[in-house]
Amino acid sequence: MRKRGEYGILILAIFFFFAFFGVSLNFLSLSQKREYVRTAADSAYVTIHAGESGGTIYDRNFQPFVNTEKRVAAVAVPSENSLEELIQLGVDRDYIEREYEKGQPFAFECVRKGDENEGLTFFEIPERYGEKISAPHIIGYISDGKGVSGLEYAYDKILRTGSTENSVTYSTDGHGNILIGGGKSVVRSTKDKSGVVTTLDSEIQAICEKAGSSLEKGAIVVADVKNGDILGMASFPQYDMNNLTAAFEDENCPMINRCLYSFSVGSIFKLITACEGINEDLSGFMSNCGGEFSMGELTFGCHNRNGHGIQNMKEAMTNSCNPYFISLSQCLDLSKYRSLAYNMGFGREIHLASGIISSAGVLPSVEELRVPAELANFSFGQGKLTATPLQINQMTCAIANGGKLHLLRLIRGITIDGETVGNEKSALSSRVISEETAWELRKMMIGAIYGNENSKAAPQYVRAGAKTSTAQTGIFDENGEELCHGWITGFFPASNPRYAVTVLAEHGGYGNDSAAPIFKEIVDEMMNRK
Repeated sequence: MRKRGEYGILILAIFFFFAFFGVSLNFLSLSQKREYVRTAADSAYVTIHAGESGGTIYDRNFQPFVNTEKRVAAVAVPSENSLEELIQLGVDRDYIEREYEKGQPFAFECVRKGDENEGLTFFEIPERYGEKISAPHIIGYISDGKGVSGLEYAYDKILRTGSTENSVTYSTDGHGNILIGGGKSVVRSTKDKSGVVTTLDSEIQAICEKAGSSLEKGAIVVADVKNGDILGMASFPQYDMNNLTAAFEDENCPMINRCLYSFSVGSIFKLITACEGINEDLSGFMSNCGGEFSMGELTFGCHNRNGHGIQNMKEAMTNSCNPYFISLSQCLDLSKYRSLAYNMGFGREIHLASGIISSAGVLPSVEELRVPAELANFSFGQGKLTATPLQINQMTCAIANGGKLHLLRLIRGITIDGETVGNEKSALSSRVISEETAWELRKMMIGAIYGNENSKAAPQYVRAGAKTSTAQTGIFDENGEELCHGWITGFFPASNPRYAVTVLAEHGGYGNDSAAPIFKEIVDEMMNRK
């Protein structure tokens, strides 16, 4: 009995030993497969990205400046599509063949859309920049997915954050195989509906770019005089966002936005001198132009070397007579004179958006104007004085708008649906001159076109008012000829002004030759549009 009991205990011990051994082997096996189990769990879904959609930059009427074209992309599961079918759809045959052989889902660019199935999904993804994009200096450009300049930089977060992806997500089995029939999850971004709404009118912008294409270097600004909205703003030469290398290497510096840069002003500033004369009850001031104005040892010449004779203010503006305005400036209160220029926008930056800020230019101080030669130069827009095309246009808007100046603005607001603007704010405004004074200046500008038989600024379809400039720069070419800036700034219609147009032809020579014909073309094209 004792031996039988010992034998039973031995059998039981052997049983427990093998049982323990089996459990240990199973545990070891599970441990070895733990990495596989974890990977399988992580691979329960696979997402293929087909591309990103960015927010849109719109004109005032919700016409897009970017995202104007769309490309077709697709996500394919090789096991569900033949290679030949995908090659016929795709743009890059070699790429498709390489990806197809891997046996995993992949995205590729298509020449067209085809029929969708569980293993093939198509997307229409906005192309940021087409072959020819308008307003490049305003739009700016991106690099490495971030805005670098212009509105792309100013509104980078708004344009490139949120639901931007286009993708397909598939379920997989434990071996990573796509489970067709288990459903796919497709995400199609509507980010391109949202974005930034500008004050620009894409049709007027196109008119400006076409009219200014003859400018080697220069700028054009068109604004609504009633509210200060910039409707067109073009800098020349323009550049191709898809070929930035060429732009950086161009000696004419197309990357510079000349609308924001300051230049010598010239005779356009005579409007400020005349305005202060009217403010100080000197509208009847007369002076005799003998072809030059002497001041001690200094002599300032008139463009008419024979002189204009006795001139009143209106005649002097039409003839752009320097000696007249030098004489007038001697009678003005310097503090009031400079303050008027400042109130009209000279010497002040214009903030359009983050990173898009007009230079303040140079406005001489009262102390500097006490120097006779500086005051003489100042009276007809030369010397230290400089201003930007934006500042000149803003001044013109104030004159055309009955003396009420609206700060120029470029941005209406933000949109989330491409149809409505949120939190739109009106531009700030202030009265800078009286309606009567503004009217007198407008009459002079109308006379400067129609009282001068040589003017090249007169539009065909509407009457307008304008003033030209030929601004000296102190820069000479290889032949010893001084390079001058040609300017014109004006408004139309003459009877009830609505638009202000400013043209700068950098180193373009006489304003009547280089800038006035462009002014005329813009006005006529805008009238034709209506």
